[in-house]
Amino acid sequence: MCFITHVLRNMSARGIHPNYSKQQNQPDARGRLVLSAIISEHFESGQPVGSRAVSERFANKTGLSSATIRNVMGELESLGLLEQPHTSAGRVPTDEGYRFYVDNLLGILSLSDQDLKLINSELGLGELDEETPDRLMQRTSQLLSALSNNIGIVVSPSLAHDRLQHIEFVNLSEKRVLVVLVSAPAIVHNKVIRLTESFSQDDLDKTARYLNAEFSGKSLLAIRSEILRLMHAEKALFDRLLQTAMILCSQSIEGDDEMHGEVYVDGTANLLTRNDFADLDRLRVVIRTIEEKSRLVQILNECIEKNSSVEDKVQVIIGRENPADSLRDCAVIAAPYRLGNDSAIGTLSVIGPTRIEYARMISLVSYLAKMLEKIMLKDASDN
Repeated sequence: MCFITHVLRNMSARGIHPNYSKQQNQPDARGRLVLSAIISEHFESGQPVGSRAVSERFANKTGLSSATIRNVMGELESLGLLEQPHTSAGRVPTDEGYRFYVDNLLGILSLSDQDLKLINSELGLGELDEETPDRLMQRTSQLLSALSNNIGIVVSPSLAHDRLQHIEFVNLSEKRVLVVLVSAPAIVHNKVIRLTESFSQDDLDKTARYLNAEFSGKSLLAIRSEILRLMHAEKALFDRLLQTAMILCSQSIEGDDEMHGEVYVDGTANLLTRNDFADLDRLRVVIRTIEEKSRLVQILNECIEKNSSVEDKVQVIIGRENPADSLRDCAVIAAPYRLGNDSAIGTLSVIGPTRIEYARMISLVSYLAKMLEKIMLKDASDN
């Protein structure tokens, strides 16, 4: 239980996301109470919420008659926190309403015993001794999807930023070379690169030995920069070897896929069951974005980097706050995870409609990101 406490204790929603611009006229205590009740009721029903439904929640509270609640709902609407989809309908939260709720009304977050039991049964440290990192990340995305009933996504650290443990080059036909790179913690990357000149297997082996001996623990980007410096400083001595290493490193990290890392997505079909996406055209746009993995990773990175002042915290991006128009009907709850003290950073996230259990999703993403880090660190120390 101490690990759970370490991750979640005093994790206030205030500071999760700094995007909400403070209005001069924020709701008072009564307005906050009603807004929170409307969001809870709307999550359960999926329908606009009227004053009667809210008053039933506060049947035993004095000073909150149906007439008072109607007035408060009107005030919340004037503040832009609620809207009325139809003249005769109740109200639903706006993106700004959800933002105010997330930033101000969630309080201290925690996971239920049921969620913890399911997570520990799937990712309990003792059960994963033989689990490969890629399988672990796949299982984590599946678990996120199953627990959230939305889309679960795990992005591995990119090949360009991963720390080198071991590298090999295998000569193929037609100036092609297979790059096999092992990074911490025992993540294996395979990539076929095309070169403009031919290299013998002996040249490739010498280059691999040189890189393994001199640059273990550094990223390919850092290795490339260091080789450039050495080529200028010691050109006569290492000219051929360094040039070969430079060519191979540059080709190995060329292209968007290598800059982003592997993407593990599960639960896209969950959106089909949500009446939030009854408009099939809107649903198709969301699914198309999820399927374009390089674009998806770019969006998630933007969500994390946009709020980099809140380091290593869960980021909550709601509706129109999303950098991609295709996700303007969605909420993105994302957190970075690190491989030890490494600069290699991956992303763990849930994507669903804006009508989502924010407190529970933030807790899930936060806890699983820390748990993934802990498992990865354990694997790295065992190797």
